[in-house]
Amino acid sequence: MEGTVDAELFPRGRTTIAPGAVHVPEWLDAARQAELLAACREWARPPAGLRTVRTPGGGTMTARQVCLGLHWYPYGYARTVVDGDGAPVKPFPVWLGELGRRAVADALGPEAAAGAAYDIALINFYDADARMGMHRDSDERSGAPVVSLSLGDTCVFRFGNTENRNRPWTDVELRGGDLFVFGGPSRLAYHGVPRVHPGTAPPGLGLRGRLNITLRVSGL
Repeated sequence: MEGTVDAELFPRGRTTIAPGAVHVPEWLDAARQAELLAACREWARPPAGLRTVRTPGGGTMTARQVCLGLHWYPYGYARTVVDGDGAPVKPFPVWLGELGRRAVADALGPEAAAGAAYDIALINFYDADARMGMHRDSDERSGAPVVSLSLGDTCVFRFGNTENRNRPWTDVELRGGDLFVFGGPSRLAYHGVPRVHPGTAPPGLGLRGRLNITLRVSGL
């Protein structure tokens, strides 16, 4: 893939993409990535497992999803999989909330993580053909930062503005192990995934495709 050799010669550094939006490469080490992958495989099992999300207009999202804590569906939250098998949503683990707060503290500083009681996870699986259109995470009542953890294949993550889905935006390469946090003035920025690069997952992880673990505070 283009840029691989350059990346090895010039290590990627922490980058502020917009006010309150920070990319931290290689935040998860190989052992932590393996632990998260094993957990995601358990969470993806039915009941309340990995599902195809259907939009109100009758379309489907190409990335498949499983939720923890509360179940997200377009455009709200429920305690059961109302657009799937109807089962109660799987619980949100305490350790995952602690990981989210540590991620925010590392990316934005400890003051940004203070009082952030993470209670929702949306886990999206992208195969080689999956995409995610530009959208905002606006169904929560809390303005706490959103935490995004990447596993597996590299993707192009498009981070836009807070007004609309159009330019200006910045395309960021998210690889397995990378952290992206957005809060403050960027909390309601539009963002999406226009492309996944298949076959780029870290060797030895045992994952074909991309997993994105998004942590949020519901405020509900």
